[in-house]
Amino acid sequence: MEPSAAPYPATFTVDPAEKVTNWRPLVNWLMAIPHLIVLYALGVLVEVIAVISWFQILFTGSMSDTFANLQAMCLRYQQRTYTFVAFMHEDYPPFGFATTPDDDGLDPHTRVDVQPSLTDRDRLSVGLRIFYVIPHAIALIGLGIYAYILVIINVFIVLFKGEWNPGHRDTVVKVMRWAVRVQAYFCLLTDEYPPFSLD
Repeated sequence: MEPSAAPYPATFTVDPAEKVTNWRPLVNWLMAIPHLIVLYALGVLVEVIAVISWFQILFTGSMSDTFANLQAMCLRYQQRTYTFVAFMHEDYPPFGFATTPDDDGLDPHTRVDVQPSLTDRDRLSVGLRIFYVIPHAIALIGLGIYAYILVIINVFIVLFKGEWNPGHRDTVVKVMRWAVRVQAYFCLLTDEYPPFSLD
């Protein structure tokens, strides 16, 4: 269960806008409602695929590339929506559903790339995955609350200054990156245990 020194197989990067129109914090979440509806449906799909993949890996030791690509697409769509809702940029995210492990580049601000493990899976790790992820879930609950508070604070900062506080924004992005790694691990895209790190 030790994380490796190599880059994690699920990466998340954001290229936030330096300036954001002052009124964006008030409307981005409203504009994102169609994406949030799609995201809800994709969340159900993620859960179904995770359960099927769990049994598939336990019995065969491998994961279908179709399932892995669908999971990567859902993870990518989620982060594109969240960075827009958090008014980190003004460009409306695309309704992109490319089922590839590598980001399709449709969103110039948000990128999620995944290198899924398809064969020679660690069946014991997969079988106990729900227990292995508990320490990360606990850490992310606290960090998620902190990140949410920073987003609320920056609603007012952007309203008056037209830009995020850079330190706050970097912290929120780091929490999102940690969450992406944990989601990739929990959704069985990799057997590599995610690091306890905001880097």
